[in-house]
Amino acid sequence: MKFRPLHDRVVVKRIEAEQKTAGGIIIPGTAQEKPQEGEVVAVGPGARDEKGALVALEVKAGDKVLFGKWSGTEVKIDGQDLLIMKESDILGIVA
Repeated sequence: MKFRPLHDRVVVKRIEAEQKTAGGIIIPGTAQEKPQEGEVVAVGPGARDEKGALVALEVKAGDKVLFGKWSGTEVKIDGQDLLIMKESDILGIVA
């Protein structure tokens, strides 16, 4: 990837949602909600605290994360649809 996020920004690729319900009903694309789970593609170096010291991010590339429904800014980089968001917009890491 030719993009490096700055400060406490994180680049996330959405993980596609299941196209069927548990009962086997196929959900059309227009009725599906955007997935709130993704994989971290790249992270910035971290934010600075009040004293100017660099505070590293807790997430790293490859982590699967959950984020809010309206979190981040959608961008297209190298033909991929990605989200750029602050680390604080991430709700947690999926183990």
